Amino acid sequence: MHTPQVEICIYGADVICASCVNLPSSKDTYEWLEAALGRKFPGETFQVTYVDIYNPPEDKDKQEFSHRVIEEDLFYPVVVINGTIVGEGNPKLKNVYSELEKYGFSITNN
Repeated sequence: MHTPQVEICIYGADVICASCVNLPSSKDTYEWLEAALGRKFPGETFQVTYVDIYNPPEDKDKQEFSHRVIEEDLFYPVVVINGTIVGEGNPKLKNVYSELEKYGFSITNN
């Protein structure tokens, strides 16, 4: 089954969120999530992007969401799949997998 292009954005910062002191950093979460998704959905088409909320890329949507994370005091990292927030602070793989299944991704049991 052909799946549409899916972008998984991890919004975070080098400084750990005050409420997330004992949790992995945003970059660690990004690397962990990218590896976990690659194992769970081998051969699927998706892009995992890390966005520094204090230095977002030249992309209006990413800049606006970065501002929202700061203004609304969201717990970061914030995991967003095609505009839908699927996790904050300590994202759960189950929630990420569940959202990806909505786009036709099928989980392998490796």
